[in-house]
Amino acid sequence: MYNSKIIGLGKYVPENVVTNEDLSKMMDTNDAWIQERTGIQERRWIKEGTDDTSAIMGAKASRMAIERSGLTKDDIDFIVFATMTPDYYFPGCGVQIQDLLDMKNVGAIDIRNQCSGFVYAISVADQFIKTGMYKNVLVVGAEYHSNGLDKTTRGRGVTVIFGDGAGACVLSREEDNTKGILSTHLHSEGKYADKLIVESPSIKHWVPQILESKEEDLSYFPYMDGTFVFKHAVVRFSEVIIEGLIKNGLNKEDIDMLIPHQANLRIAQFIQKKFALRDDQVFNNIQKYGNTTAASVIIALTEAWEEGKIKPGGNVVLAAFGSGFTWASAIIKW
Repeated sequence: MYNSKIIGLGKYVPENVVTNEDLSKMMDTNDAWIQERTGIQERRWIKEGTDDTSAIMGAKASRMAIERSGLTKDDIDFIVFATMTPDYYFPGCGVQIQDLLDMKNVGAIDIRNQCSGFVYAISVADQFIKTGMYKNVLVVGAEYHSNGLDKTTRGRGVTVIFGDGAGACVLSREEDNTKGILSTHLHSEGKYADKLIVESPSIKHWVPQILESKEEDLSYFPYMDGTFVFKHAVVRFSEVIIEGLIKNGLNKEDIDMLIPHQANLRIAQFIQKKFALRDDQVFNNIQKYGNTTAASVIIALTEAWEEGKIKPGGNVVLAAFGSGFTWASAIIKW
């Protein structure tokens, strides 16, 4: 059985920077309030009138990842696209990437696991490579949140958190089973689905019902029970990281770089303290991008690599928790 290794990384974020001060002009909030609760200082939002969407941003990140891999688009055998904000209700963004990059008629699959979406997507791609079905798989995470947020004081608890962006990587076959992605670990707990949710539109509450509603319908805006989510996140983050370490005979002291999902800086700091990791062992960029959901882990991984913080032979841990609830980890020997 083969292993898979990451051979190319790419990212894209919109040019439009939205600071906490900018948000204070839209709603009753301020920089101190946002930073105290989330650690976020600014985020990127797609500017009205530009062409960016989840698929288009994903394509931009993918071109970078493919170029850095040393391959061409014609070497890609399969596409896995993670997003909770697709361009269309259907079809998914995976097939759009195939078209936007003018690729061969390769297969494409979409992953709808929100904040843990990219780690789930990595796991799916890894299994295809491990079994020998594919040699080179393009994995993309992209989100266009800003067009679906409640930008009033009513929605500030959620709106201040989220940003837009995309990241991508190329996974390729590795015959040395001591290198590359060593293991992935996936979990879910659906009984808490309503704690972090966008309820509409859905088949049971479709557009006509929303338009005809006599009362103000907020079901199409994100809802989050922030305290409840935080309490579960710190537990599940820890569990799934430990699970991955044990699987590979590693201890917390063996972690060279932890890339957590950029949900909230306070969660990342809690996990860092629990595992007694130094600042140079954890990479966070939520301060400047906010939570980009399925794009957050891959954007952070790309930036950490670009900055030389990921070394060959190092143990890299990816971990995520989010809506569903779902949570996941990946253990990588770089």
